[in-house]
This record gives sequence, C-alpha cells and structure tokens, in this order.
Amino acid sequence: MEKSLDHNTPLGEQSFFSRIFAKPWTRALIALIIIFVIGCIFSANGTFFRWTPHRDMLRQTSVYGILACGMTMVIITGGIDLGVGSVLAAVAVPYSLFLMTYGYSFVWVVPVCLLLGIACGCWNGLLIGRFRFQAFIATLAMMTFARGLAKTMSSGRKVMNATFNPDGSYTYNSTFPEITEWLNGRIFGNNIAIVTIIMFACMVLSYIILEKLIWGRYIYSIGGNEEAARLSGVPVLKTKILTYGFSGFCCAVAGICQAAQEYQGDPEAGLGYELNAIGMVVIGGTSLAGGRGGIGLTLIGVLTMGYLDKILSLNAVEEASRLMLTAAIIVIAVLFQSTRRK
Repeated sequence: MEKSLDHNTPLGEQSFFSRIFAKPWTRALIALIIIFVIGCIFSANGTFFRWTPHRDMLRQTSVYGILACGMTMVIITGGIDLGVGSVLAAVAVPYSLFLMTYGYSFVWVVPVCLLLGIACGCWNGLLIGRFRFQAFIATLAMMTFARGLAKTMSSGRKVMNATFNPDGSYTYNSTFPEITEWLNGRIFGNNIAIVTIIMFACMVLSYIILEKLIWGRYIYSIGGNEEAARLSGVPVLKTKILTYGFSGFCCAVAGICQAAQEYQGDPEAGLGYELNAIGMVVIGGTSLAGGRGGIGLTLIGVLTMGYLDKILSLNAVEEASRLMLTAAIIVIAVLFQSTRRK
C-alpha cells in the first residue's frame, strides 16, 4: 500500500491530485501518455500513426531495455552499475571475433560470451559486497577495464565479417552466420524484431526474480535497509553478487544483440548506454535510493524514452538537441521523485 505523501496529513484529507501522483505507476503512465499525445500532435505528416515507426522504436530501444532489466535490480538494492556499456562492448567483440572471424559454432560461443558478462558482474558484486567498495567506484573501474579489454581483443579495430587465414590475411565473407541473421530478423509477418522479443523475455525473467523468488525479497530488503537486512539473516554478499551477476548477464545478452544488429563487434560500442539504462529506470519510477521499484515501471520508462527519441527523430530534430532534451527529462524525473518523497 502506498504511503501518504505528508505523514502529518491523513490520506483522506489530501487532494485528488496528490493521491493520484503519490503512486509511481500513475506518474510513469502519465509521462508516457503525455509523450504519446505529443507524438500524435507532431505526427510527421501522419507517419506516427503507422505501425512501422512503433516497430522500429521497439527494435532501437531493445538493447537499452535489456540493460535496463539488470540496472533495475541493481538500483533496487541501492546500487548503480556504470559499466554496462563497456561490458556490452567486451562481449560484442569476442562474439564477433569467434563467430565471424574464426568460424566457431555459436553453440559454445554464445555460452562463453554470457559467462564473460556474468563474470564481470559477479566481480562487481564481490567488490561491493565483500570488500565494501562503493558501487560507483567498483563499476567505474569495471567500465574502464572492460573497455580496455574490448580494445585489446580487437586490436582497437572493428571486428568485421571476415575469415582469418593462416598467412595472417583476412577474407571478407558475403554471408553472415545463421545465428546473426536470426537475431537480426523479424517474426509475426515481419512486424516484431527478434531482439524485441529477447528484451521482453529478459523483462519476464526479471519480473519472476523480483516478484516470485526469495532472491527478489532479499533485493528489496537490502535496498530498504541493508544493515537491518543483514541482522535479519539476509545473505547480503550472495545477493549482491547474484544481482550484479544478473546485470552482467543482461550486458552479455545486449552485447550479442548489438553485434548481430551491426554485423560487427565494435570496441567503442555501448558508449553512454549506461546513462540511457539508468534514465529508463528512473523515468519509470524506480527510486535511486533503493528498496522501491519494479520491472513493470522500467518497461514504461523504456517506452517513454523510446517514443521520445522516435518522435524527435521523425520531426528531424538534430541529435544534439535530442540528447539535451533527454538529459533534461531525466533531471526532471529525479527532481519529481525527490519532491514526492518529501
């Protein structure tokens, strides 16, 4: 049950709007509706009323949405993960290298890449839970390390669809691995991208963890009061390692999808993605203070930012202005959360 905004004022004596805006679901939905109405008004000669821009919006935001799934769980614990974009690149490079350059089977390439992402996340959780590193410092170090790892594995170059020859030369291929073509494809009459389905699958998995498993209860209790959770017998270290490990898993999935969409492994991929993921979580209504939020709210945040970017793109707003407007909206969302808590 939602608490009263003003602890000195009974809930029944508050205004109608105060009671409405007290609920994070309501605030998130109102923000999404406002953005959608703006799209209907500035429809770019009716383009917004066709299915194509909506399909493309979902595809374009899918990688961010996958990252936001792991970020939601991390933020609910009261932490943050600044390394998601770099870990994405550190997975996209070996995925492309082993699959496209050396021609290995995806049967073992995909699991190895997933394990790499999980390992990076678990290391963050170990530093934060066992050695009491601040989440900002630990994940900032991972952001730097993973980016360097991606550049080292790729020798600072994009990994293209080419086969490595014994003499050291490369032969560029005209066809791509089947798994890459499948991940970059669409289903349901060419209307829904595979990466969009993967994003929703990650959200369903996140929902099950947060709402149906004891692990989810531990996550909320740590975010609410870590010391009280520890005294109550919650395995704080194990929970943090698993939570940041899940964030690393989401980074690996996003990195594989990114490499498939771009048909290459770019060591510079994922720059700034952590800000988009955090923005989606915050705009959805998950509290940066921890202990409150959910994956449903994050889905609304993903759609809100996705539609905002698509509407600006349809109306030919330059990228610099889109970035500044998105940053302003994130700041407003955080300020609005702070005002509601007070």
